[in-house]
Amino acid sequence: MKLHELSPAPNSTKSNKRLGRGIGSGTGKTSGKGHKGQNARSGGGVRPGFEGGQMPLIRQLPKRGFTNNFRKVYTTINVSVLEQFDAGTVVSANMLKTKGVISKVEPYGLKVLGNGTLTKALTVKAAKFTQSAIDKITAAGGSVEVE
Repeated sequence: MKLHELSPAPNSTKSNKRLGRGIGSGTGKTSGKGHKGQNARSGGGVRPGFEGGQMPLIRQLPKRGFTNNFRKVYTTINVSVLEQFDAGTVVSANMLKTKGVISKVEPYGLKVLGNGTLTKALTVKAAKFTQSAIDKITAAGGSVEVE
């Protein structure tokens, strides 16, 4: 057991800290806010990253990179993953999702990469294949179908 693994018992509740209820409570009088100043005021305090008026570090550093709105996102699997299926199986993105091999099908579908070996003849349906993946699937006696 580690400190970060600890959690409260199920259905247990922790009461709020009751502030300003007498000196004996430890949080009386100034309610843990000290004497005067910005943080002692109602609505006081500063936003995250505020450095007292000095130019914040986040604004001193240059912006980097961009988000490509036209990128194509594929769910990728390697040929080695296909080895677990029986010969003659038709492998598609939806079939892999139902078997739990992949967690979700990305918007542009499935892409098969060529890492690993394949010894069984499978029919693989995907949106995209690398050339090495096509070579390995056909060498094993299988076929490739682009959806």
